[in-house]
Amino acid sequence: QVQLVESGGGLVQAGGSLRLSCAASSGTFRNYALGWFRQAPGKEHEFVAIISWNGDSTVYADSVKGRFTIVRDNPKNTVYLQMNSLKPEDTAVYYCATKGTSYTGSYYWSPSTYNYWGQGTQVTVSS
Repeated sequence: QVQLVESGGGLVQAGGSLRLSCAASSGTFRNYALGWFRQAPGKEHEFVAIISWNGDSTVYADSVKGRFTIVRDNPKNTVYLQMNSLKPEDTAVYYCATKGTSYTGSYYWSPSTYNYWGQGTQVTVSS
């Protein structure tokens, strides 16, 4: 069982930056790939980014590519999402999630394939 806790959300003006953190309760977390998703009001979960278990491989959604960076600090059991040049359309609840394996698979973008989720952190970008 892995428990994930997100933090770092808040209110920021367009063009600003935020850094989200996802802290895991289990030391085995360092063996798992981890993804970030977001959910805007009235919309489904949207894939944002994923990082491999060792941090060597990352994938981003086209909508955030070049603006967001996902990194991990395995000794601290934490994954970060650095968000720069924020836009109002980035407003959403952001969730970290893991499948509980090192394998990302072809469906890394599909939230239904993830087994463990955090409670989410709100990000609001004002225009």
